Amino acid sequence: MSLYRKLIIAALLLTFGVVALGAYVRLSDAGLGCPDWPGCYGKITPHHASEHISQALAQNPEGPVSHAKAWKEMVHRYFAGTLGLLVLAIAVLGWKHRHETRGSPVLAIVLLGLIVFQALLGMWTVTELLKPFIVTGHLIGGMATLALLTWLWQRECGPSLAGMADVRALRVWGVLALAAVAVQIVLGGWVSTNYAALACTDFPTCHGEWVPEMDFEHAFALHRELGMDASGNFLSLQALTAIHWMHRLWALAVLVLAGTAAFKLARQRGLCVLGALLGVLLLAQIGMGIANVWFSLPLALAVAHNAGAALLLAALVVINFKLFRMR
Repeated sequence: MSLYRKLIIAALLLTFGVVALGAYVRLSDAGLGCPDWPGCYGKITPHHASEHISQALAQNPEGPVSHAKAWKEMVHRYFAGTLGLLVLAIAVLGWKHRHETRGSPVLAIVLLGLIVFQALLGMWTVTELLKPFIVTGHLIGGMATLALLTWLWQRECGPSLAGMADVRALRVWGVLALAAVAVQIVLGGWVSTNYAALACTDFPTCHGEWVPEMDFEHAFALHRELGMDASGNFLSLQALTAIHWMHRLWALAVLVLAGTAAFKLARQRGLCVLGALLGVLLLAQIGMGIANVWFSLPLALAVAHNAGAALLLAALVVINFKLFRMR
């Protein structure tokens, strides 16, 4: 079963890379770098589609298609496709050796189903022209894949937890922190897919006010086109402000709940390192969020903020695994 465990670790690392690459593609406006799926103008690489890309670029130099954007989009697809093959291998081995693993093969099979759905979301992201609901769902699916692989990694590759202290009293804090971060990831995805990251350009206020004018009705309407409200009109600044402001507001809940969890874990024998790690990741993530506003969303920092969310999620999955497996 050594191969099974190595594949889980490889898939986990690759998933983190796919999440970061997806953020890079989205934030560099390369989501429609290839306007079809799974190839690029029906070709396996942008190099083979060079003529089509050049024609699209000549017709619309400011459009979503360019050689650089096509390569960004396709590299992301290559990585995602490789991840799909790894998860398929994990599911097959998990079922074949189900009596030798530390748990049921159901989790690996669920992962495979999630990867298939992720592929469909990736296709719909392109064919539906970056609809915020679909793009956000694709981001959530990537994070869910990371979370499930992290749990599987801990189950199959983690050390024995026998003899550890009774930590049942901490479980509620682990669950609350994980739930808070999950909600914040969804809100952050909605900010990103609606290009609302700079709807407020000051901090800690927004437009110079603690509670600016906002339009929640149109901000969180799910079925609409990118940049439009449900009626087909351009999304207002007030709606974009509402999206951004809710992400900021929920960050306070994350700070309180995850911060409390980190403090309590740091005082617990056997979990103090994880508690300290959670605290560091939490402060770094909040700091990057503030810096993105102050420095007008530099690409590297925005991608790092997405990667930080993935690390924070993975850390909390590990923490909850240990809290619920310790006796």
